[in-house]
Amino acid sequence: MMGEHSSKAYDHDLEAIRSKVLLMGGMVETQFLDAMTCFRIGNVERAERVIREDDAVNQLEVQLDDQCSHLIVRRQPAANDLRTIMATIKVITDLERIGDEATKIARTAKSLHSRGAVTVNHYEMVRNIATATSDMLHDALDAFARNDQTQALALIAQDAVIDHEFRTIMRNLITFMMEDPRTISAALDTMWVAKAIERIGDHAKNIAEYVIYVVEGVDIRHSRAATLVANEATKEE
Repeated sequence: MMGEHSSKAYDHDLEAIRSKVLLMGGMVETQFLDAMTCFRIGNVERAERVIREDDAVNQLEVQLDDQCSHLIVRRQPAANDLRTIMATIKVITDLERIGDEATKIARTAKSLHSRGAVTVNHYEMVRNIATATSDMLHDALDAFARNDQTQALALIAQDAVIDHEFRTIMRNLITFMMEDPRTISAALDTMWVAKAIERIGDHAKNIAEYVIYVVEGVDIRHSRAATLVANEATKEE
């Protein structure tokens, strides 16, 4: 009876943490979408709101890390359960970094529009990669919520597509700057935004890899299996 009671208490605590992690995920999703809106239309007030909201995300990261640490100490989870907690801690870190990247986009958008430096069709340059990355982040959180390893594997392939799109954007922007030096300032800002979007894709891929780690007990980060998935996705492009 004591073991059953302990197990139920652990499950309750872990579920409470997972619910907060998904809340944090929703917060950074909104940050990213709002930041891209700022980049598109130059809404300074919204950009400042995205920047302010990063403090709330950071505070939630601290709270969740503390809760996870206390859960390990109080419940002393066995191997499988400990694996879940460690993966959850890593997901929390990636979500906080996604918030940081969204804040970078908002700051860049605010600076770009305040300078009146919009000489490149800056938003159209990154629209496709931003949409793909937003979808990827949403699906990564969904895979985490449902422990869906099939969806997680598909996301790893999607990251390779985003990386390919990022390289294309870089080449196009360099061409713009070489052909018309007046575009350099806005093109550099657009490069920073594209890089932030690509990094958000990387963090979403990390979340997918942690889902696979929880379900299968296999760490595929930097592995040959993950590389093969990425290469196949790039070939299809």
